[in-house]
Amino acid sequence: MKVVGVKLNENSKVYYFDAADVNVYENATVIVETEKGLQYGTIVRFIPESEVSKDIEYKKVIRLTTKSDYKKHLSNLKDADRALVKCNELIEQYGLDMKIIDAGYTFDREQLIFRFLADDRVDFRQLAKDLGSIFRTRIELRQVGIRDKAKEIGGIGPCGRKLCCSNFLTEFDSVSINMAKNQNLSLNPTKINGVCGRLLCCLKYENDNYTDYKKDLPDVGSKIKIKEGEGKVISVDVFKRKYRVLLNETNEIIECEVKDESKK
Repeated sequence: MKVVGVKLNENSKVYYFDAADVNVYENATVIVETEKGLQYGTIVRFIPESEVSKDIEYKKVIRLTTKSDYKKHLSNLKDADRALVKCNELIEQYGLDMKIIDAGYTFDREQLIFRFLADDRVDFRQLAKDLGSIFRTRIELRQVGIRDKAKEIGGIGPCGRKLCCSNFLTEFDSVSINMAKNQNLSLNPTKINGVCGRLLCCLKYENDNYTDYKKDLPDVGSKIKIKEGEGKVISVDVFKRKYRVLLNETNEIIECEVKDESKK
């Protein structure tokens, strides 16, 4: 088994296929078998044999692409753009509260897939029926999240760099407000939300490190007993492994340090 990672378009996640029967190479364009039919894609990764799961039944890389395959792929892209325009016309006609992000044919044109944004559930049964009769293929209308839209559009994050989602992220991990709290960040939405309006994906990157470093440190506001007396923790410096205690009797502030050689 020879497993390769394939992107079906520039911003798609990486899907994995068995290329044992095809002489493939990096950046080669290939035709692959998917649950939705044949798809045109680009090889972006080779998986070491030691990392290949024997419990997964991988779909196949059918073949390397030809010039005629490439022409058909370009034709599919143009036809999908026309389908997108028609779909938007029908949405406006029916007054549906949905926003189409993109449209795409499978390589074999067995299916035409529209991805859309909507705040609530949308009854698009008549829309799907009309699209099917116009384009003479199976129609799928797939609702996606606001992060998918940001990934497609792209942009610059508050860090000044290209958005992670449109640069290298292929899957969206769960991000919670507790991660911001864990990192002692301001809970101001303008500081911790990305351009999509959701919590920054990068909040997850260092969260495990913060959790590990804070294991032996007391929480701010907790009552604690030190050699100078009893008091309340008023601040914590995670990286210096220090915390400050306000003593109950004298109102003196004492700085304490957690001794842990493994954290140096």
